[in-house]
Amino acid sequence: MITQQAKYRVLIATYPLMTPPHANRRVIGGRGCDNRDTDAFGRLEKGLPQLKQEKHDIPAMLACLPLFQELSPEQIAPIAAATREKRLSKGEMLFQKGDIPKGFYVVAFGQVKLAFPSSTGHEKVVEILGPKHSFGEAVMFMEDRPYPVFAEALVDTLLLHIAKGALIDLLGRDTTFARHMLAGMAMRLHSLINDVESYSSRSSTQRVIGYLLQHCPQDQECIGKMDFALPASKQVIASRLNLTPETLSRIFHDLSCNGLITVQGKLITVHDMRRLREYDL
Repeated sequence: MITQQAKYRVLIATYPLMTPPHANRRVIGGRGCDNRDTDAFGRLEKGLPQLKQEKHDIPAMLACLPLFQELSPEQIAPIAAATREKRLSKGEMLFQKGDIPKGFYVVAFGQVKLAFPSSTGHEKVVEILGPKHSFGEAVMFMEDRPYPVFAEALVDTLLLHIAKGALIDLLGRDTTFARHMLAGMAMRLHSLINDVESYSSRSSTQRVIGYLLQHCPQDQECIGKMDFALPASKQVIASRLNLTPETLSRIFHDLSCNGLITVQGKLITVHDMRRLREYDL
């Protein structure tokens, strides 16, 4: 017999659906990243408007990224030289479906949505990425293949664009780095497969509960009350969960009527994480 705890682990494992807010504040340790380096990201949390003229320490920021954290300063230097900052305002497009990639991106500050457009005006959100998350690596290696999605800033955002040539050179010299990049792309593929599984085998309510449970910090066991703000609009979250906005609102209403949550705009209060975890399993 499958225990309730085992069901909970499965539910969480099949919902790598969106970067939770606490993940954006996680400090990545490693050979190339010290406290001064993490400050390079920490300062960005103050917001972009006052940082327009600030010169950022790109080598230090790269050293704190999971992909580059094991590299020495000498290895990071040519990558940093081939890295450019890209600022986007809320709602601004980074690239369209069909554009040809010339490198890949890392979110330094803000939030980027990857989505499929449709002729009906609706869109299917594939992923929402926050600070220290990268995207575009896989398609970069496919010669002359275009982006299959579009990318749009959900809030004011600062990106780092890393040119393809510098990355190819490093991959040819460092097999450990090559393994890290392959592992990252494999995890992305595994996440997409989990998405397909959740859409086909999990109910709408289970998908929403799984998403809400993601807001518990990874290093904590959440069993009581928890307050958090949704990191995106309900319409975007609904699309990411493969739901209509009306269905998401109905599920929020049902959970509220059962005394599990309270919804006030983007603010969510989960009254008992343990009860929510065990609901509809």
